[in-house]
Amino acid sequence: MELWIIPVIIVAVFILIFIIMYNNLLSKRNKVKRSVSGVGVYLKQRFDLIPNLVEICNKYSNYEKEILEKIVKLRSEYVPEEDKDFEKANEINSEMNKIIGIAEEYPELKASEQYLNLQKSLEKIESQIQAARRAYNIDVTEYNTSIESVPTNIIAKLFKFEKANLFEATSEERENIKIK
Repeated sequence: MELWIIPVIIVAVFILIFIIMYNNLLSKRNKVKRSVSGVGVYLKQRFDLIPNLVEICNKYSNYEKEILEKIVKLRSEYVPEEDKDFEKANEINSEMNKIIGIAEEYPELKASEQYLNLQKSLEKIESQIQAARRAYNIDVTEYNTSIESVPTNIIAKLFKFEKANLFEATSEERENIKIK
Protein backbone atom coordinates (compact mmCIF):
# COMPACT_ATOMS: atom_id res chain seq x y z
CA MET A 1 0.00 0.00 0.00
CA GLU A 2 1.31 3.39 -0.87
CA LEU A 3 2.08 5.84 1.94
CA TRP A 4 0.24 8.81 0.41
CA ILE A 5 -3.15 7.04 0.76
CA ILE A 6 -3.10 7.15 4.58
CA PRO A 7 -2.81 10.97 4.86
CA VAL A 8 -5.50 11.38 2.16
CA ILE A 9 -7.85 9.10 4.08
CA ILE A 10 -7.16 10.99 7.34
CA VAL A 11 -7.83 14.35 5.66
CA ALA A 12 -11.00 12.98 4.04
CA VAL A 13 -12.25 11.72 7.43
CA PHE A 14 -11.55 15.13 9.04
CA ILE A 15 -13.38 16.92 6.21
CA LEU A 16 -16.32 14.55 6.57
CA ILE A 17 -16.45 15.10 10.36
CA PHE A 18 -16.18 18.86 9.80
CA ILE A 19 -19.10 18.80 7.34
CA ILE A 20 -21.24 16.70 9.68
CA MET A 21 -20.59 19.03 12.64
CA TYR A 22 -21.30 22.14 10.53
CA ASN A 23 -24.57 20.67 9.25
CA ASN A 24 -25.55 19.69 12.79
CA LEU A 25 -24.99 23.27 14.00
CA LEU A 26 -26.91 24.64 11.04
CA SER A 27 -29.80 22.28 11.72
CA LYS A 28 -29.97 23.33 15.39
CA ARG A 29 -29.84 27.02 14.50
CA ASN A 30 -32.73 26.49 12.09
CA LYS A 31 -34.70 24.67 14.81
CA VAL A 32 -34.28 27.75 17.01
CA LYS A 33 -35.57 29.97 14.18
CA ARG A 34 -38.52 27.63 13.68
CA SER A 35 -39.28 27.74 17.41
CA VAL A 36 -39.21 31.55 17.41
CA SER A 37 -41.63 31.49 14.52
CA GLY A 38 -43.89 29.06 16.41
CA VAL A 39 -44.07 31.37 19.42
CA GLY A 40 -44.81 34.26 17.05
CA VAL A 41 -47.67 32.36 15.40
CA TYR A 42 -49.38 31.73 18.74
CA LEU A 43 -48.80 35.30 19.88
CA LYS A 44 -50.37 36.54 16.65
CA GLN A 45 -53.38 34.28 17.18
CA ARG A 46 -53.78 35.67 20.68
CA PHE A 47 -53.42 39.23 19.44
CA ASP A 48 -56.00 38.57 16.73
CA LEU A 49 -58.46 37.72 19.53
CA ILE A 50 -57.78 41.04 21.27
CA PRO A 51 -60.29 43.07 19.21
CA ASN A 52 -63.01 40.58 20.22
CA LEU A 53 -62.01 40.87 23.86
CA VAL A 54 -61.98 44.65 23.60
CA GLU A 55 -65.41 44.73 21.97
CA ILE A 56 -66.98 42.44 24.56
CA CYS A 57 -65.37 44.21 27.50
CA ASN A 58 -66.32 47.64 26.13
CA LYS A 59 -69.94 46.60 26.19
CA TYR A 60 -69.73 45.96 29.91
CA SER A 61 -67.53 48.72 31.18
CA ASN A 62 -66.00 52.01 30.23
CA TYR A 63 -63.85 52.11 33.34
CA GLU A 64 -61.11 49.99 31.76
CA LYS A 65 -61.07 51.96 28.53
CA GLU A 66 -57.50 53.15 29.10
CA ILE A 67 -56.20 49.59 29.50
CA LEU A 68 -58.16 48.39 26.48
CA GLU A 69 -56.84 51.23 24.34
CA LYS A 70 -53.30 50.47 25.50
CA ILE A 71 -53.72 46.81 24.49
CA VAL A 72 -54.98 47.82 21.04
CA LYS A 73 -52.08 50.27 20.65
CA LEU A 74 -49.52 47.64 21.70
CA ARG A 75 -51.11 45.09 19.40
CA SER A 76 -50.80 47.44 16.44
CA GLU A 77 -47.14 48.14 17.29
CA TYR A 78 -46.26 44.44 17.64
CA VAL A 79 -44.45 43.09 14.60
CA PRO A 80 -44.05 39.29 14.89
CA GLU A 81 -41.83 39.19 11.81
CA GLU A 82 -39.12 41.15 13.64
CA ASP A 83 -36.65 38.74 15.15
CA LYS A 84 -37.59 37.92 18.73
CA ASP A 85 -39.87 40.87 19.51
CA PHE A 86 -40.37 39.38 22.98
CA GLU A 87 -40.28 42.70 24.86
CA LYS A 88 -43.38 43.98 23.04
CA ALA A 89 -45.05 40.57 23.44
CA ASN A 90 -44.33 40.63 27.19
CA GLU A 91 -45.80 44.12 27.50
CA ILE A 92 -48.97 43.02 25.70
CA ASN A 93 -49.14 39.89 27.86
CA SER A 94 -48.98 42.02 31.00
CA GLU A 95 -51.84 44.25 29.82
CA MET A 96 -53.86 41.18 28.79
CA ASN A 97 -53.48 39.77 32.29
CA LYS A 98 -54.81 43.04 33.73
CA ILE A 99 -57.90 43.05 31.54
CA ILE A 100 -58.62 39.38 32.28
CA GLY A 101 -58.30 40.16 35.99
CA ILE A 102 -60.69 43.10 35.64
CA ALA A 103 -63.18 40.98 33.73
CA GLU A 104 -63.29 38.59 36.68
CA GLU A 105 -64.77 41.39 38.81
CA TYR A 106 -67.83 41.70 36.56
CA PRO A 107 -70.21 38.73 37.06
CA GLU A 108 -72.40 39.72 34.11
CA LEU A 109 -69.32 39.79 31.89
CA LYS A 110 -68.13 36.41 33.13
CA ALA A 111 -71.59 34.99 32.42
CA SER A 112 -71.65 36.29 28.86
CA GLU A 113 -71.52 33.42 26.37
CA GLN A 114 -69.32 35.46 24.04
CA TYR A 115 -66.89 36.19 26.84
CA LEU A 116 -66.80 32.55 27.95
CA ASN A 117 -66.06 31.36 24.41
CA LEU A 118 -63.39 34.00 24.03
CA GLN A 119 -61.91 33.11 27.41
CA LYS A 120 -61.72 29.43 26.40
CA SER A 121 -59.97 30.42 23.17
CA LEU A 122 -57.51 32.58 25.07
CA GLU A 123 -56.81 29.82 27.58
CA LYS A 124 -56.14 27.37 24.74
CA ILE A 125 -53.80 29.79 23.01
CA GLU A 126 -52.06 30.60 26.31
CA SER A 127 -51.29 26.91 26.82
CA GLN A 128 -50.04 26.67 23.22
CA ILE A 129 -47.82 29.72 23.77
CA GLN A 130 -46.47 28.16 26.94
CA ALA A 131 -45.68 24.91 25.10
CA ALA A 132 -44.07 26.82 22.21
CA ARG A 133 -41.91 28.79 24.66
CA ARG A 134 -40.79 25.55 26.31
CA ALA A 135 -39.94 24.05 22.91
CA TYR A 136 -38.06 27.22 22.00
CA ASN A 137 -36.02 27.08 25.22
CA ILE A 138 -35.20 23.40 24.63
CA ASP A 139 -34.04 24.14 21.08
CA VAL A 140 -31.99 27.13 22.26
CA THR A 141 -30.36 25.07 25.01
CA GLU A 142 -29.39 22.31 22.56
CA TYR A 143 -28.07 24.86 20.07
CA ASN A 144 -26.08 26.80 22.69
CA THR A 145 -24.66 23.58 24.13
CA SER A 146 -23.48 22.57 20.66
CA ILE A 147 -21.84 25.95 20.12
CA GLU A 148 -20.00 25.70 23.42
CA SER A 149 -18.99 22.03 23.19
CA VAL A 150 -15.65 20.82 21.91
CA PRO A 151 -14.95 20.34 18.96
CA THR A 152 -18.05 21.99 17.45
CA ASN A 153 -17.15 25.23 19.24
CA ILE A 154 -14.26 25.60 16.77
CA ILE A 155 -16.61 25.35 13.80
CA ALA A 156 -19.10 27.67 15.52
CA LYS A 157 -16.40 30.31 15.94
CA LEU A 158 -15.15 29.87 12.38
CA PHE A 159 -18.61 30.38 10.92
CA LYS A 160 -19.76 32.92 13.52
CA PHE A 161 -22.61 30.94 15.01
CA GLU A 162 -23.88 33.12 17.86
CA LYS A 163 -25.61 32.03 21.03
CA ALA A 164 -29.38 32.44 21.14
CA ASN A 165 -31.22 33.87 24.13
CA LEU A 166 -33.61 31.82 26.19
CA PHE A 167 -37.13 33.12 26.59
CA GLU A 168 -37.50 34.40 30.14
CA ALA A 169 -40.48 35.91 31.87
CA THR A 170 -40.05 39.50 32.95
CA SER A 171 -40.26 40.43 36.62
CA GLU A 172 -43.63 42.06 35.87
CA GLU A 173 -44.97 38.78 34.50
CA ARG A 174 -43.89 36.96 37.65
CA GLU A 175 -45.96 39.24 39.88
CA ASN A 176 -49.59 38.62 40.74
CA ILE A 177 -52.10 40.63 38.77
CA LYS A 178 -53.18 43.71 40.72
CA ILE A 179 -56.70 44.80 40.04
CA LYS A 180 -57.62 48.42 40.79
